Amino acid sequence: MQKQPQQQIVLYSCTTDEFGHDPFVSEHWLVLIVSGSSELFSQQGIVSNPAGTLGLIRKNQLVKAIKKVGNTHTFSSISICLDQKTLQKFSADYGVVADGTYVGESNVIMDVDQAINNYFTSLMPYFAQPEKLTPTLAQIKTMEVIELLLRKASLKNFLFDFSEPRKLDLEAYMNRHFSYNVPLAQFAKLTGRSLSAFKRDFAVIFRSTPERWLQKKKLEMAYFLIAHKKKKPSDVYLETGFENLSHFSVAFKKEYGINPSVLLKHTNAVTP
Repeated sequence: MQKQPQQQIVLYSCTTDEFGHDPFVSEHWLVLIVSGSSELFSQQGIVSNPAGTLGLIRKNQLVKAIKKVGNTHTFSSISICLDQKTLQKFSADYGVVADGTYVGESNVIMDVDQAINNYFTSLMPYFAQPEKLTPTLAQIKTMEVIELLLRKASLKNFLFDFSEPRKLDLEAYMNRHFSYNVPLAQFAKLTGRSLSAFKRDFAVIFRSTPERWLQKKKLEMAYFLIAHKKKKPSDVYLETGFENLSHFSVAFKKEYGINPSVLLKHTNAVTP
């Protein structure tokens, strides 16, 4: 596997199926699936992305991704971080400003025309020599792709709406996103609150602390997936937002008095 840490342009490749471990997207990302495929889990549902898919992922959202190597035996992608600092500089330098608040989809599948295809083709050699993709060159290439994206007028507000997340219905949001493994501070930001306001509102709505409520909801979902969907604990702990299988197994047994693997055996044993 190779990955450039903290780069504006990330060249990624692996030879085993992997689950994405950082579901909080803090900046916009433009991602091309070069080989293999991925499944994206977000508020828009589950979307399968085969090789050749180009997706624009909006900042300040929770996204899970499963990368699959497929018949190529390799997953590879090119990801470009369109961070707020770069976009604000572009806005100031070229006078590009949003017409209003962005109200479209958080994840947009892009058409790959000749210009976009040529752009990504120019980045392919850096898979073999990643050290030659210097920070300066990455910045230049990022500015180039912003200009290419702006050929689609509807993306101006997507890219240049710099407003912070508005205050959301906390109960609805948490019931929909409890399985994401992110710090409370990120849940607070995503729902348009300070951390203290998030905890205060949470206590009023759920009559529990966020930590206790989140763990209980995750374990309830895990029990359902094992007992009724007959899923393996090794698959369930990732799907329900636990950091590792050991932590999940200990928490599950403490809550239900049985190991998740034993529950699965019992469930399979009574299957007609």
